[in-house]
Amino acid sequence: MTAKPTGQTSTFSMLRTLQSARVALVCLGVAVLTGCAQDGSGSGLRSGYDWRNSSDPIGAFAAGPKYVAGLGVIDHPLANQALNQLGIRYKWGGKSPETGFDCSGLIVYSAQRSLGLKLPPRADDIAKFGDTVNKKDLQVGDLVFFNTLGTRYSHVGVYLGQDKFVHSPTRGSVVRIEDMTQRYWTARYTGARRLDPTLIASR
Repeated sequence: MTAKPTGQTSTFSMLRTLQSARVALVCLGVAVLTGCAQDGSGSGLRSGYDWRNSSDPIGAFAAGPKYVAGLGVIDHPLANQALNQLGIRYKWGGKSPETGFDCSGLIVYSAQRSLGLKLPPRADDIAKFGDTVNKKDLQVGDLVFFNTLGTRYSHVGVYLGQDKFVHSPTRGSVVRIEDMTQRYWTARYTGARRLDPTLIASR
């Protein structure tokens, strides 16, 4: 029997070791990603959220937990879908990332994509849905309303926690995160609503 040269054996062993390590890393990565995507229920979404209520279950998965600097992980489908639109330009009457968003268009689009809810196109009509929430009881995903045009519910955004909300502000701007403690927003805050997917039929 002819013995393999020592250098060849060493190189062969090194290649096999590297290949095994690469396979192990890939498997570990898949396991970690799978673990991060689950909430213990196997749904890949927050506990209590039923993807079957969504008209776009794939979009709902894409709107999974987001990390926001200063706020930490945001784990609410409506808030996450709205955060997906950060940087999209303002467009009066806009209802999609392709056209741009006005304030209510952002909410209508995000609610449809994440919760399967069909909401009306105007902020003052959206304010008729869900349950009233006191400011001190605000939770991530609540809708926050402001009087910016002389009517009680003329502007709407999605609450993110710690006095922050995401919205599409005005012409010349983009979807962005705002601080509710700024004087402008504090003076114009008019209330909040909490949407419940089980109470609003998807269409």
